[in-house]
Parts: sequence; C-alpha cells; structure tokens
Amino acid sequence: MVGFLNFVIGFVVSLLIGAFGIYVGARVIADRDDYEYAILTALVGALVWWLVAGIFSLIPLVGGLIGSVLGLLAWVYVINARYPGGWGKAIGIALVAYLTVWVVLVALGTVGLIAPDALGVPGL
Repeated sequence: MVGFLNFVIGFVVSLLIGAFGIYVGARVIADRDDYEYAILTALVGALVWWLVAGIFSLIPLVGGLIGSVLGLLAWVYVINARYPGGWGKAIGIALVAYLTVWVVLVALGTVGLIAPDALGVPGL
C-alpha cells in the first residue's frame, strides 16, 4: 500500500511540476493564463509522448533515438493543438516549459525535496 501511495504522490507532484512549466511557457509565449488547462495539456502530452516513444523504441538499434525524437515532436504537437499561435509558439512554449521545469527540479533537488524528473515535459 505504501508503494502505491508513493507512486500516486510522485505522479501528482511530477504532473503539477510539468504543468507549471507549460503554464509558464503559455503565459510568456501565448498570453494564456489557465493552470488547469496546462495540467490537462501536460497529462495528454505525457501520454502521447510515452506512446510514440514506446512504440518506436521497439525498432532494433535506432528505435530509442527515433522514438525520443518523434515523442518530443508529438509532445510539441499536443502543445500546438491546445494553444493558439502555430508551431512557432508551440516550440517557444515547449522551450520555456523545459527551462522552467529544469530550474524548479534543480532547486527542489538541491534541497533534497524531489527526484529530478517531471511528468508532462519529456526528458526531465
């Protein structure tokens, strides 16, 4: 039971951190101010990234690299589909989200509060 509770807490905290990155990116790049919207974007983006990266990682030798790249593109596609402004703004939101989450995780990791990863932002 404790293991499951730890998983749920880790999932929720990780999702909220990833959503915070998307929220900051959307606020800065697309002038959108809706944290709940960012949470749903992070959840859908993480699911799409996981599915695409997982499917392509089954290809021997190069699948991991191809899966990672296509998973990242799929994540940016989700951002593009959910926020106005096209691919340019979606890439901008993704970059700001990545940097924001990195800063938050480094800060929280430095004080020993959290492991350095977040759901909703690939690679972190």
